[in-house]
Amino acid sequence: MIGNMNPISRRRLLGLVALNSAAALGLDIVGSGPAAATGRREYSPAVVVGTGYGAAVTALRLGEAGIPTIMLEMGRLWDTPGADGRVFSDMLHPDRRSMWLKQRTELPLASFLWFGIDRRIERYTGVLDRVHHGDMSVYVGRGVGGGSLVNGAMAVTPKRATFAEAFPRVDADEMYRVYFPRAREGLGVNHIDPQWFAACEAYRYARVSGKHAERAGLTTRFVPSVYDFDYLRREEERAVPRSALASEVIFGNNHGKRSLDRTYLADALGTGLVSIQALRHVRAIERCGRPGGRGGARYVLTVDELDTTGRRVATRQLATRHLFLGAGSLGTTELLLRARDTGALPDLGGEIGQGWGPNGNVMTARANHAWDRTGATQSGMPALAIDAWDDPRHPVFAEVAPMPAGVELWVSLYLAITRNPERGHVVYDATSDRAVLRWDASNAQPSVQAAKALFDRLNAANHTAYRADLFGDTRTFETRFTYHPLGGAVLGVATDDYGRVPGHPGLYVTDSALVPGNLGVNPFVTITALAERNIERIVAEDLR
Repeated sequence: MIGNMNPISRRRLLGLVALNSAAALGLDIVGSGPAAATGRREYSPAVVVGTGYGAAVTALRLGEAGIPTIMLEMGRLWDTPGADGRVFSDMLHPDRRSMWLKQRTELPLASFLWFGIDRRIERYTGVLDRVHHGDMSVYVGRGVGGGSLVNGAMAVTPKRATFAEAFPRVDADEMYRVYFPRAREGLGVNHIDPQWFAACEAYRYARVSGKHAERAGLTTRFVPSVYDFDYLRREEERAVPRSALASEVIFGNNHGKRSLDRTYLADALGTGLVSIQALRHVRAIERCGRPGGRGGARYVLTVDELDTTGRRVATRQLATRHLFLGAGSLGTTELLLRARDTGALPDLGGEIGQGWGPNGNVMTARANHAWDRTGATQSGMPALAIDAWDDPRHPVFAEVAPMPAGVELWVSLYLAITRNPERGHVVYDATSDRAVLRWDASNAQPSVQAAKALFDRLNAANHTAYRADLFGDTRTFETRFTYHPLGGAVLGVATDDYGRVPGHPGLYVTDSALVPGNLGVNPFVTITALAERNIERIVAEDLR
């Protein structure tokens, strides 16, 4: 089993100490804070908006290059245990830590036997947000580490042909030789031991789906992960506190997961030149009114400071010469659209907001026979997928998802990624002062057709049926939410080939907004690898 990371570096240790110290003191600023005050305005040579995958890579490489950098994160720092001794709540007993400024949880499964399963909670700046846009809702992580805090840790590299199709202007040879390996190493990707998988209780549910897939003539493969599989094995042995086996996943993991605050962000803080400011909502970007002033500032950000109820407690301005947007597909796109359409950056191109897609996400479930038990104890970290991506008519990569309810349910659940050419777009609505996603339910039909072709085949081979009681109505394919929002500032279209925004020196996009709508696998390894590639070029050409 490849379970353990390399011995911890001094830099990472320093970063982890900084994170833990900030948490112990109840601070929302981590690191030395390189901003210099100039009257009412502060200045930093580089600012990174967000702390997700692309943002974390960018900050680390800026710090290594000797460039003082501030990271701004809308969510909080998740390092302080609550009264129960845990940082995060689990899925069976959610509390205010679970959701961002909601009074009720909003789970991907809305019901069981048509009884609602969401619970009332206290309004709080929790770790998971579900942002609603008509026919599509988008799940995003809120906190230092972004989506790495709330995802299923599935670290999949796309098939080479799919990557080349999505990014025709990027050197695929170089990506697969240099940047994907670099990303996997930085993220701490590891692989499950097949012998342990075949015998453990944690993945009984996955083995049932694997057996059914084999019976249908379908291929399965193991899914690499940034959850420590060695830790998971010890969880099953009850040698360590449980996390993946304690119904912890979408509301955060208290143990075992190599989220960004444990890897790239810790390394970035360890350079001594990066600081993170949490509970900071970047509301607007504009050109610096005094170009050529302190440090040659080019951009000014309006930043709201929030408390843990989401209330704005202060507003300040931060100037910078180099601005990197890593606020996620919708967050980054909203900032650019607002700047363009309000006249703050009027020369931004019409390609901003285009090319958005939900990565072909479809969720579905099958009812199993009584003899096919999926298990009461299920790992929240998926480790197996049905790989039918090479099917010429209906490409599907279907991850076997858990239902960690603590009791036997006889249900097989799947998150399918399909090839879907449909694209939505994002526009700025001046009345609400927010970005609005234009995506119609009909756009999801190619995804439903592909998923149905695969799961019809599974059901026919195993004499099983769909579950129609899990999504709040009687539908069997759920396409009204996505875990994988992609696009809005597509690489080589809305930006140059390295994420630079044309006509705006010092302005960059470094996150999932660069990915054109559909990738075929979970996107975070690709986002990380692209960020590694792009920032290497930007540091060499723009910051030297």
